[in-house]
Amino acid sequence: MKKILIVEDQIGVSRFLKQGLEEESFVVTVAQNGLDGLKYLSEQSFGLVILDWKLPGMSGIEVCQKFRLKDASTPILFLTANDTLEDTLKGLRSGANDYIKKPFSFEELLERIKIHFRDKEEEPIMTVNLLRIDTRTHQVFRSDKEINLTLKEYQLLVYLATNKGKVCTRKDIIKDIWNIGFEYDTGVIDVFINSIRKKLDFKATKDLIKTVRGVGYMIVEEN
Repeated sequence: MKKILIVEDQIGVSRFLKQGLEEESFVVTVAQNGLDGLKYLSEQSFGLVILDWKLPGMSGIEVCQKFRLKDASTPILFLTANDTLEDTLKGLRSGANDYIKKPFSFEELLERIKIHFRDKEEEPIMTVNLLRIDTRTHQVFRSDKEINLTLKEYQLLVYLATNKGKVCTRKDIIKDIWNIGFEYDTGVIDVFINSIRKKLDFKATKDLIKTVRGVGYMIVEEN
């Protein structure tokens, strides 16, 4: 699961980035000020952080420095209009891994993001019982038959497979797949689970996705 936190106070920029990155199958959370950004970082794990330099409440530099006291490995990419060598060095010395100046090309940003994820790439093939998930091509197979899933169905299945053997609560699923600010009833998850179950058609074997009543769901691997 490739999760990205965007900390950006310009709504137009954050919406543009969120839409573009979600189309590339990233799971994106957005914070519009430094304090909220730091709060999200304390509550969740992300694969990468895109951090604006000038933020209300707490600057990007401050967020970066405080986060680095607890996490030294998660890549941080600064977005900023500051373009002097001194600013670049200041950003990197605060703990950032990369630095891109506004205005920027989305294609360039996407390539830099992919490079940072490449170093920590998960195993490309996930298998659970008769199910095979290719995270490079986003294809899902039951035995040799390809199963066509929507983007959210795919993300939800990968999330459960990544946490196989563990109960994933509805609260965590909504927070991690639909964003922490998602306001709809968590019953929407049941709709997606039912759709995935129908497409996978595991009637001939034990139900791959188990319902833990009142809590959430889990994937169980058969012995």
